[in-house]
Amino acid sequence: MPKMFWRIVITAGAAGGAFLLTSILSEDDGNIWQWVASIVIGSAALIVQYLIDFGERFEKVDTRFNEILAATTLFSQVDGSVLRSDEVTRLVLGYTKVREQGGDIVQAFAEKELGRLAKMMEGLGSGNADCPGENHEWLIDITDCVKMTLDATSTSVDREFWTSGPGERYLDAQEKAIKRRGVEIRRVFVVLDEEEVTPDLRALCERHRRRGIDARIAVRSLMESNPRVNDFIIFDGELCHETKPDQENKPDSTLLSAEPDHIEDRETQFAELWAEAERQGTTTPAPRVTAET
Repeated sequence: MPKMFWRIVITAGAAGGAFLLTSILSEDDGNIWQWVASIVIGSAALIVQYLIDFGERFEKVDTRFNEILAATTLFSQVDGSVLRSDEVTRLVLGYTKVREQGGDIVQAFAEKELGRLAKMMEGLGSGNADCPGENHEWLIDITDCVKMTLDATSTSVDREFWTSGPGERYLDAQEKAIKRRGVEIRRVFVVLDEEEVTPDLRALCERHRRRGIDARIAVRSLMESNPRVNDFIIFDGELCHETKPDQENKPDSTLLSAEPDHIEDRETQFAELWAEAERQGTTTPAPRVTAET
Protein backbone atom coordinates (compact mmCIF):
# COMPACT_ATOMS: atom_id res chain seq x y z
CA MET A 1 0.00 0.00 0.00
CA PRO A 2 2.72 2.58 0.81
CA LYS A 3 4.52 1.82 -2.48
CA MET A 4 1.33 2.27 -4.51
CA PHE A 5 0.58 5.54 -2.72
CA TRP A 6 4.00 6.98 -3.51
CA ARG A 7 3.74 5.83 -7.11
CA ILE A 8 0.48 7.77 -7.48
CA VAL A 9 1.99 10.84 -5.82
CA ILE A 10 5.13 10.75 -8.00
CA THR A 11 3.12 10.14 -11.19
CA ALA A 12 0.67 12.95 -10.39
CA GLY A 13 3.52 15.27 -9.48
CA ALA A 14 5.37 14.54 -12.72
CA ALA A 15 2.21 15.00 -14.80
CA GLY A 16 1.23 18.19 -12.96
CA GLY A 17 4.74 19.59 -13.28
CA ALA A 18 4.73 18.86 -17.00
CA PHE A 19 1.33 20.56 -17.40
CA LEU A 20 2.46 23.70 -15.53
CA LEU A 21 5.73 23.83 -17.45
CA THR A 22 4.00 23.56 -20.84
CA SER A 23 1.43 26.19 -19.71
CA ILE A 24 4.23 28.61 -18.87
CA LEU A 25 6.08 27.97 -22.11
CA SER A 26 2.97 27.99 -24.30
CA GLU A 27 0.92 31.16 -24.91
CA ASP A 28 -2.15 29.15 -25.90
CA ASP A 29 -3.85 27.92 -22.70
CA GLY A 30 -6.04 25.55 -24.70
CA ASN A 31 -3.13 23.88 -26.45
CA ILE A 32 -3.70 20.14 -26.42
CA TRP A 33 0.07 19.57 -26.20
CA GLN A 34 -0.07 20.61 -22.55
CA TRP A 35 -2.28 17.61 -21.83
CA VAL A 36 -0.30 15.32 -24.10
CA ALA A 37 3.01 16.30 -22.49
CA SER A 38 1.66 15.88 -18.97
CA ILE A 39 0.16 12.46 -19.80
CA VAL A 40 3.33 11.25 -21.55
CA ILE A 41 5.66 12.44 -18.78
CA GLY A 42 3.35 11.10 -16.05
CA SER A 43 3.17 7.74 -17.82
CA ALA A 44 6.91 7.70 -18.28
CA ALA A 45 7.41 8.39 -14.58
CA LEU A 46 5.06 5.52 -13.71
CA ILE A 47 6.84 3.16 -16.12
CA VAL A 48 10.24 4.13 -14.70
CA GLN A 49 9.01 3.35 -11.18
CA TYR A 50 7.79 -0.07 -12.27
CA LEU A 51 11.07 -0.75 -14.06
CA ILE A 52 13.02 0.16 -10.92
CA ASP A 53 10.74 -2.05 -8.83
CA PHE A 54 11.13 -4.89 -11.35
CA GLY A 55 14.92 -4.48 -11.24
CA GLU A 56 14.91 -4.71 -7.43
CA ARG A 57 12.68 -7.78 -7.50
CA PHE A 58 14.82 -9.41 -10.17
CA GLU A 59 17.95 -8.74 -8.11
CA LYS A 60 16.32 -10.37 -5.06
CA VAL A 61 15.22 -13.36 -7.13
CA ASP A 62 18.71 -13.67 -8.59
CA THR A 63 20.26 -13.49 -5.10
CA ARG A 64 17.80 -16.06 -3.78
CA PHE A 65 18.50 -18.32 -6.75
CA ASN A 66 22.22 -18.13 -6.07
CA GLU A 67 21.59 -18.96 -2.39
CA ILE A 68 19.47 -21.97 -3.38
CA LEU A 69 22.12 -23.06 -5.89
CA ALA A 70 24.85 -22.74 -3.24
CA ALA A 71 22.74 -24.65 -0.71
CA THR A 72 22.00 -27.39 -3.27
CA THR A 73 25.70 -27.70 -4.08
CA LEU A 74 26.57 -27.78 -0.38
CA PHE A 75 24.02 -30.48 0.41
CA SER A 76 25.16 -32.57 -2.56
CA GLN A 77 28.70 -32.40 -1.15
CA VAL A 78 27.46 -33.29 2.34
CA ASP A 79 25.42 -36.19 0.97
CA GLY A 80 28.52 -37.65 -0.63
CA SER A 81 30.77 -37.07 2.36
CA VAL A 82 31.42 -39.05 5.50
CA LEU A 83 29.28 -36.58 7.47
CA ARG A 84 25.71 -37.83 7.63
CA SER A 85 23.43 -35.58 5.62
CA ASP A 86 20.42 -36.28 7.86
CA GLU A 87 22.27 -34.70 10.81
CA VAL A 88 22.93 -31.58 8.74
CA THR A 89 19.28 -31.52 7.72
CA ARG A 90 18.25 -31.77 11.39
CA LEU A 91 20.54 -28.85 12.20
CA VAL A 92 19.08 -26.66 9.44
CA LEU A 93 15.47 -27.55 10.24
CA GLY A 94 16.03 -27.00 13.97
CA TYR A 95 17.65 -23.63 13.38
CA THR A 96 14.83 -22.62 11.00
CA LYS A 97 12.23 -23.51 13.65
CA VAL A 98 14.09 -21.43 16.24
CA ARG A 99 14.15 -18.47 13.85
CA GLU A 100 10.40 -18.80 13.25
CA GLN A 101 9.17 -19.51 16.78
CA GLY A 102 11.92 -18.61 19.24
CA GLY A 103 12.09 -15.40 21.26
CA ASP A 104 14.94 -12.92 21.04
CA ILE A 105 17.07 -14.58 23.72
CA VAL A 106 16.52 -18.04 22.19
CA GLN A 107 17.48 -16.80 18.74
CA ALA A 108 20.56 -15.02 20.09
CA PHE A 109 21.65 -18.18 21.91
CA ALA A 110 21.04 -20.31 18.80
CA GLU A 111 23.15 -17.89 16.73
CA LYS A 112 25.97 -18.11 19.26
CA GLU A 113 25.89 -21.92 19.37
CA LEU A 114 25.76 -22.14 15.57
CA GLY A 115 28.72 -19.78 15.35
CA ARG A 116 30.66 -21.91 17.84
CA LEU A 117 29.88 -25.07 15.84
CA ALA A 118 30.88 -23.39 12.57
CA LYS A 119 34.17 -22.25 14.11
CA MET A 120 34.94 -25.77 15.33
CA MET A 121 34.13 -27.30 11.92
CA GLU A 122 36.33 -24.75 10.16
CA GLY A 123 39.11 -25.49 12.62
CA LEU A 124 38.88 -29.26 12.20
CA GLY A 125 38.83 -28.76 8.44
CA SER A 126 42.16 -26.96 8.67
CA GLY A 127 43.62 -29.46 11.16
CA ASN A 128 43.24 -27.56 14.47
CA ALA A 129 40.37 -26.38 16.66
CA ASP A 130 40.59 -24.75 20.06
CA CYS A 131 38.49 -23.17 22.78
CA PRO A 132 39.10 -21.37 26.10
CA GLY A 133 39.33 -23.43 29.28
CA GLU A 134 38.48 -27.12 29.49
CA ASN A 135 36.00 -28.66 27.07
CA HIS A 136 34.66 -31.78 28.75
CA GLU A 137 32.03 -32.39 26.08
CA TRP A 138 34.71 -32.69 23.37
CA LEU A 139 36.59 -35.15 25.55
CA ILE A 140 33.59 -37.39 26.25
CA ASP A 141 32.15 -37.21 22.73
CA ILE A 142 35.45 -38.21 21.12
CA THR A 143 35.81 -41.07 23.61
CA ASP A 144 32.39 -42.30 22.45
CA CYS A 145 33.78 -42.33 18.88
CA VAL A 146 37.19 -43.98 19.47
CA LYS A 147 37.50 -47.46 17.93
CA MET A 148 40.99 -48.85 18.62
CA THR A 149 43.32 -47.03 21.01
CA LEU A 150 43.38 -44.19 23.51
CA ASP A 151 46.75 -43.09 24.91
CA ALA A 152 46.71 -40.33 27.52
CA THR A 153 48.83 -38.42 29.99
CA SER A 154 47.57 -36.93 33.25
CA THR A 155 49.51 -34.25 35.12
CA SER A 156 48.86 -32.20 38.23
CA VAL A 157 46.82 -29.82 36.03
CA ASP A 158 43.87 -32.22 35.93
CA ARG A 159 44.07 -33.97 39.31
CA GLU A 160 40.85 -32.31 40.54
CA PHE A 161 39.10 -33.32 37.32
CA TRP A 162 39.02 -37.00 38.33
CA THR A 163 36.79 -36.30 41.33
CA SER A 164 34.32 -34.16 39.36
CA GLY A 165 31.10 -35.08 37.55
CA PRO A 166 32.64 -34.75 34.07
CA GLY A 167 35.58 -36.87 35.25
CA GLU A 168 33.22 -39.67 36.26
CA ARG A 169 31.38 -39.43 32.94
CA TYR A 170 34.72 -39.60 31.13
CA LEU A 171 35.67 -42.77 33.02
CA ASP A 172 32.27 -44.28 32.24
CA ALA A 173 32.78 -43.53 28.53
CA GLN A 174 36.22 -45.16 28.63
CA GLU A 175 34.95 -48.27 30.38
CA LYS A 176 32.17 -48.54 27.80
CA ALA A 177 34.72 -48.20 24.96
CA ILE A 178 36.81 -51.00 26.47
CA LYS A 179 33.94 -53.42 27.09
CA ARG A 180 31.81 -52.76 24.02
CA ARG A 181 34.37 -51.97 21.32
CA GLY A 182 37.56 -53.55 22.63
CA VAL A 183 39.43 -50.23 22.78
CA GLU A 184 42.86 -50.42 24.41
CA ILE A 185 43.38 -47.52 26.83
CA ARG A 186 46.68 -46.55 28.44
CA ARG A 187 47.22 -43.65 30.83
CA VAL A 188 50.43 -42.30 32.38
CA PHE A 189 50.11 -40.18 35.51
CA VAL A 190 53.12 -37.84 35.28
CA VAL A 191 54.69 -36.28 38.39
CA LEU A 192 57.84 -34.22 38.86
CA ASP A 193 59.36 -35.84 41.98
CA GLU A 194 59.03 -39.15 43.80
CA GLU A 195 57.42 -37.33 46.74
CA GLU A 196 54.36 -36.75 44.53
CA VAL A 197 53.74 -40.50 44.26
CA THR A 198 51.34 -40.37 47.19
CA PRO A 199 48.85 -42.98 48.42
CA ASP A 200 46.09 -40.83 46.90
CA LEU A 201 47.76 -40.96 43.49
CA ARG A 202 48.26 -44.72 43.76
CA ALA A 203 44.58 -45.08 44.70
CA LEU A 204 43.58 -42.97 41.69
CA CYS A 205 45.74 -45.15 39.48
CA GLU A 206 44.14 -48.28 40.93
CA ARG A 207 40.68 -46.81 40.36
CA HIS A 208 41.48 -46.51 36.66
CA ARG A 209 42.86 -50.03 36.54
CA ARG A 210 39.61 -51.41 37.94
CA ARG A 211 37.89 -49.88 34.91
CA GLY A 212 40.20 -51.86 32.59
CA ILE A 213 42.54 -48.94 31.88
CA ASP A 214 46.27 -49.73 31.86
CA ALA A 215 47.34 -46.92 34.22
CA ARG A 216 50.91 -46.26 35.36
CA ILE A 217 53.00 -43.52 36.98
CA ALA A 218 56.11 -41.83 35.58
CA VAL A 219 58.42 -39.58 37.62
CA ARG A 220 60.02 -36.90 35.46
CA SER A 221 63.02 -36.27 37.73
CA LEU A 222 64.09 -39.90 37.26
CA MET A 223 64.19 -39.47 33.49
CA GLU A 224 67.29 -38.30 31.64
CA SER A 225 65.29 -35.89 29.47
CA ASN A 226 62.93 -34.72 32.25
CA PRO A 227 60.48 -33.46 29.58
CA ARG A 228 57.79 -30.85 30.08
CA VAL A 229 54.45 -32.63 29.67
CA ASN A 230 50.99 -31.27 28.92
CA ASP A 231 47.79 -33.23 29.42
CA PHE A 232 47.04 -34.85 26.07
CA ILE A 233 44.98 -37.75 24.73
CA ILE A 234 45.65 -39.43 21.39
CA PHE A 235 42.56 -41.06 19.86
CA ASP A 236 43.14 -43.86 17.33
CA GLY A 237 46.45 -42.22 16.38
CA GLU A 238 44.47 -39.61 14.40
CA LEU A 239 43.28 -36.88 16.77
CA CYS A 240 44.93 -35.26 19.77
CA HIS A 241 43.00 -33.56 22.59
CA GLU A 242 45.35 -31.35 24.59
CA THR A 243 44.85 -29.15 27.64
CA LYS A 244 47.26 -26.25 28.03
CA PRO A 245 47.87 -24.74 31.49
CA ASP A 246 48.07 -21.08 32.47
CA GLN A 247 50.74 -19.48 34.67
CA GLU A 248 49.05 -20.90 37.79
CA ASN A 249 49.08 -24.41 36.33
CA LYS A 250 45.31 -24.38 35.81
CA PRO A 251 43.57 -25.45 32.56
CA ASP A 252 43.70 -22.45 30.24
CA SER A 253 42.66 -23.75 26.81
CA THR A 254 41.81 -26.92 24.92
CA LEU A 255 43.27 -27.86 21.55
CA LEU A 256 42.10 -30.46 19.05
CA SER A 257 44.74 -31.29 16.46
CA ALA A 258 44.63 -33.69 13.54
CA GLU A 259 47.95 -32.52 12.06
CA PRO A 260 50.18 -35.57 11.40
CA ASP A 261 53.33 -33.87 12.72
CA HIS A 262 51.66 -32.92 15.99
CA ILE A 263 50.21 -36.42 16.42
CA GLU A 264 53.62 -37.98 15.73
CA ASP A 265 55.31 -35.74 18.32
CA ARG A 266 52.76 -36.67 20.97
CA GLU A 267 52.97 -40.38 20.15
CA THR A 268 56.75 -40.24 20.50
CA GLN A 269 56.47 -38.44 23.84
CA PHE A 270 53.88 -40.91 25.12
CA ALA A 271 56.03 -43.90 24.09
CA GLU A 272 58.95 -42.41 26.05
CA LEU A 273 56.80 -41.83 29.14
CA TRP A 274 55.24 -45.29 28.92
CA ALA A 275 58.62 -46.99 28.63
CA GLU A 276 59.90 -44.96 31.59
CA ALA A 277 56.85 -45.88 33.68
CA GLU A 278 57.53 -49.55 32.93
CA ARG A 279 61.19 -49.14 33.88
CA GLN A 280 60.39 -47.36 37.13
CA GLY A 281 57.82 -50.02 37.99
CA THR A 282 55.69 -47.73 40.13
CA THR A 283 52.55 -49.72 39.24
CA THR A 284 51.64 -53.07 37.78
CA PRO A 285 49.75 -53.43 34.49
CA ALA A 286 45.96 -53.46 34.52
CA PRO A 287 44.16 -56.78 34.11
CA ARG A 288 42.96 -57.48 30.59
CA VAL A 289 39.25 -56.72 30.10
CA THR A 290 37.64 -58.45 27.15
CA ALA A 291 35.12 -56.69 24.98
CA GLU A 292 31.47 -57.62 25.25
CA THR A 293 30.13 -59.66 22.37
